[in-house]
Amino acid sequence: MNKIITALIISFFSFTAISQSNIYSFKVKTLEGELFDFSTLKGKKVIIVNTASKCGFTPQYEQLEELFKKYGPDKFIIIGFPANNFLKQEPGTNEQIREFCTLNYGVTFPMMEKISVKGDDIHPIYQWLTQKEKNGVKDSKVGWNFQKYLINEKGELVDVMPPKIKPNDLSIIEWIEKK
Repeated sequence: MNKIITALIISFFSFTAISQSNIYSFKVKTLEGELFDFSTLKGKKVIIVNTASKCGFTPQYEQLEELFKKYGPDKFIIIGFPANNFLKQEPGTNEQIREFCTLNYGVTFPMMEKISVKGDDIHPIYQWLTQKEKNGVKDSKVGWNFQKYLINEKGELVDVMPPKIKPNDLSIIEWIEKK
């Protein structure tokens, strides 16, 4: 009996570790309140970026949109997560954020509802992005708005780009174009 229980416990933890090895188990809400299922991204490279409307890096929206228009949406996608974690630089409601992004930067890539990317109320997707025990690759801290997480076609974390690295940086372009 003890062997059976031990086997079940090992199986459970193995399954849990496997289920956390990629991003496909997450479901989040868009700015419009619709459910977005990350399993729909299988086979695509993904950049996940935490955004803010009142930040010195906010003009990166323009470059993110240019990348999305050039490379997306079939094999590449950008997912924006507005967050108010840094000097309250994203104070708006989801509706206000959508209006800002559309009017000022023509954003067409998917934008999710405002979340927390650090602290006690960190969203589960950012727990996965920032904790090696969950993503299997590395620990990181979200240092500021517009930090970029690069996810490969298998839904695995491959790299973290600090906010100062612009979306059109050669290292990001080469990663997107690499087969």
